[in-house]
Amino acid sequence: MVSLHKHSFKAMGSRCEIQFYASEAAASGIIHNAVARLEALEAKYTRYRPKSVTSQINRAAGGGEPVEVDSETAGLLNYAQVLFEQSDGLFDITSGILRRVWNFRSGKLPEAERLQQLLPRIGWQQVRWEAPYFYLPTVGMEIDFGGFVKEYAADQLVALLKAEGVEHGLVNLGGDIAVVGPHPDNAPWQVGIQHPRKQEQAIARIPLSRGAIATSGDYERFMLIDGERYCHLLNPRNGLSIRPQRISVTVIADQCLLAGSFASVAMLKSETDTNWLADSGVHYLQIDQNLSMDGNLVN
Repeated sequence: MVSLHKHSFKAMGSRCEIQFYASEAAASGIIHNAVARLEALEAKYTRYRPKSVTSQINRAAGGGEPVEVDSETAGLLNYAQVLFEQSDGLFDITSGILRRVWNFRSGKLPEAERLQQLLPRIGWQQVRWEAPYFYLPTVGMEIDFGGFVKEYAADQLVALLKAEGVEHGLVNLGGDIAVVGPHPDNAPWQVGIQHPRKQEQAIARIPLSRGAIATSGDYERFMLIDGERYCHLLNPRNGLSIRPQRISVTVIADQCLLAGSFASVAMLKSETDTNWLADSGVHYLQIDQNLSMDGNLVN
């Protein structure tokens, strides 16, 4: 007899949860394997551990020798290139270095001189990428998979759960959600969409039976200075916090990686183009500065 199992834990800097229907005998093994897979991905792609792939690539920057990567990392690097191109350069995994000057807990804007010093080290167009060899040409240049690796991991856990025989379940990695399948009675999972201005409150609930859902917003990390909001979404061209006309974008897609990428790019582009998602073919919900919602998910 199968029953609903829930397991919460922390990984990738986020609160994570898996829910699935399985027998008591199988549940503990499924949880163990899922957590182990997520921990392996975190160890592989975090920039905080010296043995990670990310750290190896960053240490080699400017040294003259490219780093040979495995097929999984090659896939992620190819995806980073697509994101860079499709976003007109706004989604750039070399821009993570801006964290050195942006401290959203400080209540202070970066010093202009320090910010300008970092800009020459940013730009995917500078990297040398011919699989399986990747190279950052400038000392101090870095990549950071943090912009989409959690969404990739959610898809990986769904694949693992299915391989374990799970037909009904959900993976939630810090709000990036991927569905294995609906509840056994075919009822959908009810996914709450974070209210962008009220913590711990949902502004909408969306039923989801398959696929994935992800949200990007200006409320995740930010600081207010003289009434002005500076969010964690940074323009890699000038290093400045963007002024999005949308404060939250939620996207449903077949894969969490796609949902998260569309949501992030839509937020980045909303500074100048508020309708970028209209012709994308995905289901979406956008919230503007007046908390008005639009999109094809709005009833």
